[in-house]
Amino acid sequence: MAEAMIEFQSVTKQYQGGQPAVDNLSMSIDQGAITVFVGPSGCGKTTSLRMINRMVEPTSGTITVAGRDISAEPAAQLRRSMGYVMQSAGLMPHRTVLDNIATVPRLNGVPKAKARQRAAELLDVVGLASGLGRRYPSQLSGGQQQRVGVARALAADPPVLLMDEPFSAVDPVVREELQQELLRLQRELAKTIVFVTHDIDEATVLGDKVAVFAVGGRLAQYATPEEILRAPANDFVASFVGRDRGFRRLSFNPAESVRLHPVKTVDAAEAVGGNSEWALVLDDDSRPLGWASPRDGGGLVPGGSLFRPGDSLRRALDAALSSPSGLGVAVDGDGRLAGVLKGEEILALIEASRRQREEPA
Repeated sequence: MAEAMIEFQSVTKQYQGGQPAVDNLSMSIDQGAITVFVGPSGCGKTTSLRMINRMVEPTSGTITVAGRDISAEPAAQLRRSMGYVMQSAGLMPHRTVLDNIATVPRLNGVPKAKARQRAAELLDVVGLASGLGRRYPSQLSGGQQQRVGVARALAADPPVLLMDEPFSAVDPVVREELQQELLRLQRELAKTIVFVTHDIDEATVLGDKVAVFAVGGRLAQYATPEEILRAPANDFVASFVGRDRGFRRLSFNPAESVRLHPVKTVDAAEAVGGNSEWALVLDDDSRPLGWASPRDGGGLVPGGSLFRPGDSLRRALDAALSSPSGLGVAVDGDGRLAGVLKGEEILALIEASRRQREEPA
């Protein structure tokens, strides 16, 4: 059983003359895991996050971090002991990227040269080129700014990282990249991360555990993503998760039983000549480039998403549905062709999985 890092004990936040923003919240947040707070606007998820570093003070109840009551610590000192990433990155426009990242170490008394050295190291950690360190925030894309925000939050190597809707202001493609980058970082760093989002898909992708908040600041369900999708605790959670939760659950079904089939392949030069059937175009290293269409003059057609070792049934189905040929492309760990997947076989596996779940124990 995981050790608790953060504990809420009967915590309420009541603003004068209104309903509670957070109502009698009790929960344990696991050390070294990503816990996601999700729910509609006005449900208390951001208020709960901000009570952890005392940006908001609770009306009643107790919050402990690593066993210590946070109300006994100076608020400024507490905040500098935690990383914090917000929606708009919150970078200081008049400071370079390196100096933005170095902010907290400098506040903690680290010499300027050493703080900048640490900042330069973190650029690589979050996947940014070293040359960006000399730029100003306005010279970066939104996704790059968010990566700098994560680097700044990591600069003092805090055990706890608080993330308040950090990816909601970027476009969907960049958002997915940032989500995968966060999961990669977490595999390496094993921080205790509390992440706020209003997007149930983001919650199920990122969370080791997910806390669903209902309007009125009540905790409606707190469980693994798979359990929330399989067995919503009440009508509110079922409605919030949505009717397609069965499809989302496929993210947790391993796809090792999916069969791989051989497929006709051609090189790029052959792709433009027209083919009697769909053929997969490979580069010189056997990596897929796209499909050669059987239609005259079809040329190279983009190939859709790829299926990789260890991926889920949902990824397998995505690969098949996004492919112009109807065949999902599977690659090995080096990105080379491993075979193709057939959509009807994946659907049969999904149906068998559904029947197995519904059988009485």
